[in-house]
Amino acid sequence: MSRGWVWDDTRAFLAVARRGTLSGAASELNLGIATLSRRIERLEGALKLPLFVRQQSGYQLTEEGAGLVEKAEALEAAAAAFTSGVSAQAQMTGKVRLATAENLATGLILPALPEFRRQYPGIAIELLTDITTVNLHRRDADLAVRMVKPERGNVTFRRLGTLGYGLYSSPDYAAQRDTNPDSGDYDTDAFITWSERQSHLPAAQWVERILQGHEPALTTTSLSAQVVAAKAGLGLAVLPHFLALNAGLICIASDIGVDQSIYLVIQSDLTQSRRTRAVADFLVDLVRRNSIRLSG
Repeated sequence: MSRGWVWDDTRAFLAVARRGTLSGAASELNLGIATLSRRIERLEGALKLPLFVRQQSGYQLTEEGAGLVEKAEALEAAAAAFTSGVSAQAQMTGKVRLATAENLATGLILPALPEFRRQYPGIAIELLTDITTVNLHRRDADLAVRMVKPERGNVTFRRLGTLGYGLYSSPDYAAQRDTNPDSGDYDTDAFITWSERQSHLPAAQWVERILQGHEPALTTTSLSAQVVAAKAGLGLAVLPHFLALNAGLICIASDIGVDQSIYLVIQSDLTQSRRTRAVADFLVDLVRRNSIRLSG
């Protein structure tokens, strides 16, 4: 039977069963009456059952035909669900520009992107990590995950969680420190911090207060460089907990008061975009699943 069965014949069967006439069913399916009649005959041949009694007033279901209506409707529902899924998948295409900090990109988002790509293979993500030059108001990006709450512009935002920071060093440096790690005395410590261009960052300002005018051992323009420098034993660095622990660093102080909120920011006119919402939902779930690791 399966080799002779055609889905279009089942659609024809349902249309005739519902309308009761070939002309009504043909009009519904936008088919010729002769074509519709052939499909009914082909289905009866495949099933080896008479489905209708042909009368001058129309087509009346046989007992066998009436018993198949519910099964045919189940096939119809399955076909509708299948085509709906294909249609939705087809619409999920195009590029989404996501701006975020490099540490979140490399430590959190990129490792999880294969999972997103399996679900939405048609969506291409352009990842922008130089967020100091990215402006959603200029439409440089469609959405952003950042640690600064937007104060203006045509954007929609949502707080996702907390990015926790601590003071970290290599195991060797921690073992050689002269002071008690819990004393808060850093007079003899070397520090790794941000360059003048990033002096506005909370982590940079914390180190500046501790140094009280003394020079740091090293300044950098990237967080990844600070992680490597701390691993090399060059001094103490204020780092996100999740990056420092992944790098095998030792926490000297776990709560130094520079934790930052994580915000999802979307251009307001893109909140109904299917592909933008797909990326946004992915990010919301990703931060939620990693909330403990991120906050420390």
